[in-house]
Amino acid sequence: MTEETRIVSAEFVAGAPSVDKLPAPALAEIAFAGRSNVGKSSLMNMLMGRKGLVRASNTPGRTREINVFLAKSLDGLALHLVDLPGYGYAKVSKTEKKSWGPMMEGYLASRTTLRAIVLLVDIRRGVEEDDLELVAYMNAARRLSVEENVKASLIVVATKLDKLSLAKQKPAVQALKNAAKMPVLGFSAVTGAGRDELWAKIRAAL
Repeated sequence: MTEETRIVSAEFVAGAPSVDKLPAPALAEIAFAGRSNVGKSSLMNMLMGRKGLVRASNTPGRTREINVFLAKSLDGLALHLVDLPGYGYAKVSKTEKKSWGPMMEGYLASRTTLRAIVLLVDIRRGVEEDDLELVAYMNAARRLSVEENVKASLIVVATKLDKLSLAKQKPAVQALKNAAKMPVLGFSAVTGAGRDELWAKIRAAL
């Protein structure tokens, strides 16, 4: 990240148990989604250059709120980063799993300021059924959107890149690209690999 695009401030704005409890859409929004334990909190903290701002739930799959954060860069860009509830955790009840779909679809369909959704997948697990369900929700939400010109883009990020040896990282990302049939960006919240590239994709989506 260049000096001009460096994040100079980041803060928690609001947490909402449902879409209708969210703040009115104002700034451009980038939403982050992924299975529980995929490293979403770590990735968002790395992006904003803040440790512990986005908190992981002590019990995976129990964060059921949509959390909104405000990030500002030195060049004046201000946007909301939205942490969507994790999904796919085995111990979450069937009732909670059923509530996830309408919440996610409602958010994707109603947020006119949504510019991109970042789908996180574990580099070691690849794209799973729950991830494909999210893509289906996203496509359904696009069709339901009240404004046809609101088209949020999809950015697929493979997390925990540092869990693989350097020799295995590029082949693993390429294999994921082939399986997903779309571009995939490798990312490590430990080393910072992929951070600048992800910010570039986010800015391009704005």
